[in-house]
Amino acid sequence: RQLRSRTTLPRIPPSEIRTFHCPADSSTGSVSHSRQHSSQILSKMIKTCLLPLLLAATASAFSPSSFSLGTHSRTSLAARSFSPLAASRPAQLQTARWSMDTERAQPAPIGGTKKERNGKPKELQVVLIGLSHKTASVDVREKLAVQEENWANAGKALTQLPGIREAAVLSTCNRFEIYFVTDDVHGGTRQVIEHLSGRSGVNMMELRNSLFMLSKEDAVWHALRVASGLDSLVIGEGQILSQMKRCYEISTDEEGAAGKVLTRLLNTAVSAGKRVRSETGIARGGVSISSAAVELVDRKCLNDLNLDIDQLDICILGAGKMARLLVQHLAPRNVKSITVVNRSPGRVEELQELFPDSNIKLALLPDMMKSVADSHVTFACTGAMEPILTKQNLQEHVERPVMLVDISVPRNIDDKGANELDNIFAYNVDDLKAVVAANQAKRQRLVLEAEELLKDEKKGFGNWHQSLGTVPMITKLQSRAEKIRKQELKRVNNKLSGLTASERATVERLTKGIVAKLLHGPMSHLRTMENVETRSQTVKSLEQMFKL
Repeated sequence: RQLRSRTTLPRIPPSEIRTFHCPADSSTGSVSHSRQHSSQILSKMIKTCLLPLLLAATASAFSPSSFSLGTHSRTSLAARSFSPLAASRPAQLQTARWSMDTERAQPAPIGGTKKERNGKPKELQVVLIGLSHKTASVDVREKLAVQEENWANAGKALTQLPGIREAAVLSTCNRFEIYFVTDDVHGGTRQVIEHLSGRSGVNMMELRNSLFMLSKEDAVWHALRVASGLDSLVIGEGQILSQMKRCYEISTDEEGAAGKVLTRLLNTAVSAGKRVRSETGIARGGVSISSAAVELVDRKCLNDLNLDIDQLDICILGAGKMARLLVQHLAPRNVKSITVVNRSPGRVEELQELFPDSNIKLALLPDMMKSVADSHVTFACTGAMEPILTKQNLQEHVERPVMLVDISVPRNIDDKGANELDNIFAYNVDDLKAVVAANQAKRQRLVLEAEELLKDEKKGFGNWHQSLGTVPMITKLQSRAEKIRKQELKRVNNKLSGLTASERATVERLTKGIVAKLLHGPMSHLRTMENVETRSQTVKSLEQMFKL
């Protein structure tokens, strides 16, 4: 009664309703008068029916006292009074109705309705499981490595696990990472680790010692740092951004396994990586695995081969992006020659056009061992899943001192077996750590600048992710308001018969516009609430008041 006394809806006088109808033989002036009068009735209907209802509910829902409604008893008068029949029902029925409304007024989680033991829905969380050059040796990394063309299939296989809703795979020479979305962090993590152990053949104990696991905000922060090159072996290297972009493209493709959450996360990570590189100097200079490999040769060649770098004949196995970067960093050092071994001449010819001043030669795959034997240094950067340079074929063909630098994962060179041979000096990606240590020290200030930018990106994603919890509430609120709008129009439909089709369309637009404007404030308020508990309480209050 208290609430109804504040929001009493005036009734349309019967006299006005009677004068609305026109006789069949009315003159034009009478019809015009009827249309004018119907417009007056419509205006009064909007003022007296639609606006007070929505304004009262909205004001109550977002008043300072509304946030404590959830702690009231089940017989809360303010909550019950929104039922149109509340005043005429016996107290027992009102209490029973209130109990049922309270039980079904729980917000459903995005993507499912699974509940915890206390009855509250579980929220979907972003989880990351992976390993990198910081946590695992190349021996372990190559066992878990997935070729780019298989990223989509690997993600789909993960979503077949009971607790995994979305998944995306990122596999490079220095890291292997799985991003997935689950409503059970511990259970989902266990399932993914067991899946990885079965696929790779690495036992669970060894795998657990090598893997790291991050969830929620920590997983988001890690993804942003990876895309920005801050977590790379060579800080600021640009290739990881391209790889993260490919992860986004593959995961969000029709064959991919990314849903709404991972699509937004990976897109945010790529955007953050671009922003960091454009607004800081983190990417300036030669910063990549390829540049570090060339620098390693520059440092070691005199000791290993007794030659300066400008006296070296270079061989590169593979003609992809890594090979192009190798040539790019070798060219300024004026090496004697660069022989590129590839299955076909197409890409090698492109390199010759890109670097016309460098002495680039073509060698096809059957001539690989001859090219390796004739060169002082061989870089391996192919997509082979097994070593293509082994102790046996090196022993058969190589007679003079050579350096072998493997920047592939899985490894293309059996560096352990090769180092057992005289005059062969083999290195893998883990040997680049000492080379890049000085680079990291110089870039620490730039890292701090980049992380300040990433905090903004992280906050933006966090706000969006939290707003997902309000989507069901907003949808129900919109549906409830639309239902009321249609009911009120239907109630006075006979009184609007004097309007033309165009005028009726105008009425539809008008009432829809009023509803949209009234709901804009509450919906925006819900989306921007950062405190999870306050948002949850507000959602409950709205559901109770609107009987959603």
